[in-house]
Formats: sequence, structure tokens, C-alpha cells
Amino acid sequence: MALFHALATLADELAATGSRLKKRAAIAAGISAARDAGDAHQAGLFAMYLSGEAFSEADTRKLNIGGAMLTKTVREIVSPTEEQFQAAWRRHGDLGAAAGDLFAEQGHTPDPSLTLPEVEDAFAQIPVAKNTAARQALLAGMLRRCSPVEAKYLIKLINGDMRIGVKQALVEEAIAVATEQPLPALRNAVMLQADLSEATAMAFAATLETARMRLFHPLGFMLASPVETTEEAVARFASKPDVAKSAEVAVTPAAEVEPDAPTIAEVIADTLEEAVPEDTPVEAVRLSAQVEDKYDGMRIQLHCGDASQPGRVALYSRNREDVTGSYPEIVEAFARVTGTGTGVILDGEVLAWDVRADRAMAFAVLSPRLGRKKVNNDVRTGIPVVFMCFDLLFADGTLLLDLPLRERRAKLEALVETMQRVTCSPLELPAPPPKGGLFVETGESKPEGEQRLRLSPVVEAHSADELDRAYVAARDRGNEGVMIKASESLYQPGRRGLSWMKLKRHLDTLDVVITGAEYGQGRKSQFLSDYTFAVRAADGSLQNVGKAYSGVTDAEITELSEWCKAHTLEDYGNFRTVEPLVMLEIAFNNIMRSDRHSSGFALRFPRILQIRRDKPLAEIDTVARVEEIYQSQPDKPAESTASRG
Repeated sequence: MALFHALATLADELAATGSRLKKRAAIAAGISAARDAGDAHQAGLFAMYLSGEAFSEADTRKLNIGGAMLTKTVREIVSPTEEQFQAAWRRHGDLGAAAGDLFAEQGHTPDPSLTLPEVEDAFAQIPVAKNTAARQALLAGMLRRCSPVEAKYLIKLINGDMRIGVKQALVEEAIAVATEQPLPALRNAVMLQADLSEATAMAFAATLETARMRLFHPLGFMLASPVETTEEAVARFASKPDVAKSAEVAVTPAAEVEPDAPTIAEVIADTLEEAVPEDTPVEAVRLSAQVEDKYDGMRIQLHCGDASQPGRVALYSRNREDVTGSYPEIVEAFARVTGTGTGVILDGEVLAWDVRADRAMAFAVLSPRLGRKKVNNDVRTGIPVVFMCFDLLFADGTLLLDLPLRERRAKLEALVETMQRVTCSPLELPAPPPKGGLFVETGESKPEGEQRLRLSPVVEAHSADELDRAYVAARDRGNEGVMIKASESLYQPGRRGLSWMKLKRHLDTLDVVITGAEYGQGRKSQFLSDYTFAVRAADGSLQNVGKAYSGVTDAEITELSEWCKAHTLEDYGNFRTVEPLVMLEIAFNNIMRSDRHSSGFALRFPRILQIRRDKPLAEIDTVARVEEIYQSQPDKPAESTASRG
């Protein structure tokens, strides 16, 4: 039997190894050793667990073991003092690494005996355990048999974050090396089966070609790179030969360029240092780009229409979480999609939708629905939702990822035209008929309800001017900005390349003052690196409006951490309030009304631009200024609508 100890010791070695090639070789050797000690299935478990996954992507089970249960179990097994526990946590900012230290310090060092199949069996029992006590007993049963290094990585695995500098892509490379199978064939099998463990076993058996796509597991999402201006978007397309080719960037000889045509240097406008060398000849840039509105919703991958599972619909978020239960209206509508054989996979966004104005609403309207398990009629009517579709990934039994975007779009348009005949559901569900009574059908036709499937409108753009016009039009419609996609781009799951770009609005920044600081995680665990900040109210008091941790350098984090320790007002352990003396300039995506902060507002995706050493504290921004920016947003929610649900 393959031991978990072998995986844990390898993980520790990998964490200390910088060379990618050395890591790949070590992982390949570990996978082969697991097969030799057990079988191909255990080698698959070894690969999957090393990548930080307790279950395969196709498996919807969850361990449901949080930090509180892990902490309680570690304390019960090795009985550290509070001082010892806090010291171990502060050293690492990671419960797994802290547990490894505590097991060693307390002398809990049993001989290795825990096997990979035993871990698999315990993981299978935990999701179906009757209660919390039963789950903790299963957890404790594994941890008591763990040596320090095993405890460290078992907890990391349960948390889904190994932190060893190894991504699944590298594990896949190692599997290909260990099994002497082609890497593209292996990756194709992993994507189709959504099961790294099973694909590993198939690779050892040399049966990768038998992999078949199945619905109801999420594929990776293709991502877009942000740009600040339309000129930068053009420059980025032109800066990379492969992207330029996929974007159909036409390069015209200098002699044929019109006198007033912009040069590459003018187009780039200093937006990218690496874009194009300064000595690049004069060129005229013409793009073939598909431009869509960038909506402020929740990115969703929708699976439906599998004839073998009639009526089944699944919605997956960008982090591959199943969020189907939060949007029953979408499920009702797409459950009626039939006749598609093996089903379809659509890429798009769930949006809060203004039914009367027939337009998208802001994310602030949608946010109360996130994570809801029960959706009643008040929620359905207060926050109507639609699925805005913009890509087709699977249809007619074929993955379409390797087709150019223009071809996928043509197929999508034809499919949506057919699907929209049935993808309606009512705003409000009728009350159930009284029990025991007679229900008489009047014969009157019932309304189909609202159309839940929308197709994202597309315009073609061939220049920065055309991109700019599309952007202005999108903003006028109250949306965030535009998505710019090369017409020939392939769909690359999990990639953030230059074939897709997003151009979003730029709001004014805010000058704020730090009022609190929290210890970070991982390498920042010894630093007060997460900063709560405030603006000034009309009465002169400070009102918190958000928290940010990104944007400052390591040197600035060290400086701010020491300053916060020296100027602490109240120490709550992991969090401290501090004297309001340090000003920051904060950027953000938008502003939402929120009860989370005393100001009544929250900044969405705040990030630190700089420490404002050049301004006096009297010049920090005010709640009134936050309100002003909030009101200026073209996509702010209507007050009456935002308060519903």
C-alpha cells in the first residue's frame, strides 16, 4: 500500500525546491513509486492529493471541515498551551504548518502507517457523516496516526492549499513523464473526465484515447487581461506575434501607409514597455476584434440538455463551485432544453435584470442572492435574474474549445435562437393548490414568463476609435466597460492571455486613513498587512469604508507593520485598531451600499495605490465624497431595488 507519509515528505521537498524540472522529476518518481507500492489507482490518488484536491473535479462532495474543527482536533491531540499555539500560527500563518510544528514540539511522532486508500475512505465517509461529532471523529482518527510532516500536509490537503509551488499543470507533466504518455493526450483526458486520479490510471494503462466528455463538471474558464485604454488594447494585440496573428493584425509596408496613419509608437503611447521595440518600422494596425459589453454580474458556466439526465441543469462559478441552488428560475427555464443529445455547455454571466427597462443592473443588486439556499417569490420578483450567454464550449457531442471564436459565435447564435423558444420561467411561482381539494384546469393558457436566456450583443471593431465608441456605448447602457476578443482566438481554459482583454471604467480614487490592521496569511503571517481604512463623516468622526492588502511593496508592508505595532490602540490578537495617522490612496472597481462598514458604503475590490506622505490628514476624503462617487456610477442600483430581498 502507498503511504501518505511518502506524499507528505515529497511535498516538503518540493516546497524547498525552486527548479521546475527538478520538481517534475521528483513528482514523476513519487507517482511511479506509489504505483509500485500499490496500484495505478493509488498512483492516481497520489497525483490528485499532491495537487491539493481531496476529490476529483467531477465529484461534487465537500469535506465541510473548517478551521475551527481542525484547530480543535489539533489541540485535543497534542494539547499545546495557548502561547505555543499562537506562536506556531504566527510563524507560518498556515494551520497545516503550525500543526506540524506542534506535533513535533509535543513529541507526537508515530511510525508511518496511514495509507492513501485509508485517506480516500475517510474522505468518502466525512461528507455523509450524520453530525459534526462524527466528522471530527473521522478527522481525529487520521490525525492521531500522523507524524508531524503528515499532519502538516493532511491539514493542507483538507484546506485545499498545499502551498508547495506546484500547480496541477506541473503534476500533469509529471504524470506524462511517469507513464511515458503524450502530455496533450493526458491533458485532454483530464479535461474530459474531470478526474486527475482516473486520468493517471488511464495513462498507466495506455487508454487515454478512451476518455469521453461528460457534463456536470466545470471546465476551466478563459480569462481576460485588463487594459486601461483602447490604445493599450491595440498595442497589446500588436505586441505579440501569436496574438497579432489570432487577432488578424494586418501589417502594411511603410510605403503603402497613408501619410496620416498612426505609427506603432503613437498607438502604444508608452502603455507597455515590452510592447514593440522603438525601432519597429512604421506600420498600420488593423484589428479584427469582437467587442461585447462587460457586465457586472457573476461569471457562470451552464450545463444542460443531456438526454441521459432529462431536466438536469448545473451552474458553476468561476472558482468551480456549484451555485445551481441560488438561481432556480434559470434551472426551471433550461430544464426544458431537450433534443440536444449529449447536452451543451455555455459560458456567460448571471445578471440581475431590470425587467421593465430590459437592461442589466449592478452587481450590488445581485449580491444578496449569492450563496442563497432558498429563493422565495419575494427574492424572485425583487431581484430577477437572466443568463447572459457569450460563448459555446460543448455541443453535439463535441468540445469546441479549439474552434476560432468567430466559429463558436456562429454556432452559439444558431443554438440560442432554438433554445429561446423554451428558456422562459415566471417571475413569481403560483401558490400550490389546496390539499384535498379539486383543482380545475380552466383551459386558459398560462404565460410563459420571462426570457432567461440572453445572447450578449457583439460588434466588430478594427481600430482604437471603434473600440472607444463601443466602450462609450457600453457605459451609456450602465455596464462596466467592454470585453475585447480576438476573432480567431481559441478558448483556453484557465488562461489569462492577450487574446481576450477587458476595458473597464476608471473611477476617482479616495484618500483614506488607516484605522486598523490585521495579520496576513502565508508569507505575510508575521506582518500586519491587511489594512482597514476610513473616511471622515460630517460630524468629524471617522467611518470605515473598506479593507485592502494589495498594492504595497514588501518594504512598505514591513514599514507599515512596525508602525501599526508602535501605534496600537487596542490589541485583539490577530487584529489591532491603530492611531489614525497614516493616509493611503485607494483605487477600486465601484462602490456599493453596505451595512458592513460604519460609513454605509463598501468599496469593491479596493487596492492601495500609494502611501500619501505628501498630504495632511485634514485632507482625507469624506463620506459625502464617497456618496458623490457612488451616485456618479452609471451602473449604481436604484435605491428602492437594492433594498429588496
